Amino acid sequence: MRTRLADTVLASSSGQRADEILRSCVHCGFCNATCPTYQLLGDELDGPRGRIYLVKDMLESGAPNPVARKHLDRCLTCRACETTCPSGVRFGELAEIGRELLQEQGSGPGWFMRLVLQIVPRPKLFGPLVALARACRWLLPRRLRRGLLPSGAAHRALTRGDAPLPAVPAAKPHASAAMRRALLWQGCAQRVVTPEVNAHLARLLQARGVAVATAAQEGCCGGLALHYGCSEQARAGMRRNVAALAAVDADVVVSTASGCGTTLKDYGRLLAEPQAEAFAAKVRDVSEVLAGFDFSKRAVTGRELARIAWHPPCTLQHGQGLRGEVERMLRGAGYHLVPVADADVCCGSAGAYSLLQPKLADELRQRKVAALARHAPEAVATANIGCQMHLAAGLDVPVVHWLELLA
Repeated sequence: MRTRLADTVLASSSGQRADEILRSCVHCGFCNATCPTYQLLGDELDGPRGRIYLVKDMLESGAPNPVARKHLDRCLTCRACETTCPSGVRFGELAEIGRELLQEQGSGPGWFMRLVLQIVPRPKLFGPLVALARACRWLLPRRLRRGLLPSGAAHRALTRGDAPLPAVPAAKPHASAAMRRALLWQGCAQRVVTPEVNAHLARLLQARGVAVATAAQEGCCGGLALHYGCSEQARAGMRRNVAALAAVDADVVVSTASGCGTTLKDYGRLLAEPQAEAFAAKVRDVSEVLAGFDFSKRAVTGRELARIAWHPPCTLQHGQGLRGEVERMLRGAGYHLVPVADADVCCGSAGAYSLLQPKLADELRQRKVAALARHAPEAVATANIGCQMHLAAGLDVPVVHWLELLA
């Protein structure tokens, strides 16, 4: 793609990176074939190729563009386009640059998203608010009831606030020498809504000879703010995390929420500092950490399950490029994984997307729910708290983190 970015834009590192990404695009349109919003809306500007042109126009003209705001807001940042692209276009980075530019031009996220950014990254505030919201859920707007507080048979007692990790049995010495100490990343929404996932992982690891610690200084990973153009807020939090956790004696930093893991692994690029690069090099998704161990089935919801539908979050398969390992471990534990069509397509959760774009998120969820339920699974397993909550609002079977299926 030919570009004509102004010298003032090219003088910045983000401008140079944007120019590099833009020039790698060859206009082929393969990305549109796997873009969820293009599939729903059929609008070129609601596909990656159209959004690339919108960001290019903003960078070349330097003028605010309300059309770009509309169509970038509709982007899920699922990064399926990156998996598909034959030229390796890093669309996720370009979207970050475009949203940051909109923020600088005074066209940042609206009041609702700004409120979300003040609440969700603070578990001590978010936890009590979630508990209060559950008590009076029917007074809330529908998008909050369904997107944040699902209920019904599929909802497995999403929990009561910030819970500490329980005591676990003494470690057995059969972990590898490269992974004897793990720092468990607790996450913002994860520790409030499903803290039992982190607690269960602590038991799984300690029973296999891995010492597990958590850090009271842990703050938000920064992913939520970053995806909505608030890059200064995001990077400030990232720097605090790196400084606070640098002294923690751990071989790996383990994330059970694939959304957090994707952002944490990107700290080196986002901060361009040696300490951040060293931190990011330690980050592992939990599937990478558990890959060398064997497991058996664990009773869930009071019974042993057999048929599972697996939903791989976009942040796991597209963001981190991890595919197949969770499925291998679940099959090895004795589960039958039913076929799921279009497993590479986003469910519509996408961080706060289900709250900000409820109509599109609902349409994507309906499609995903139909695919997951087609072969009558007894439960749906996933790897990210956002997907878990979003899907639970549309399914009549339990939706669990895949770790909870392992004994």
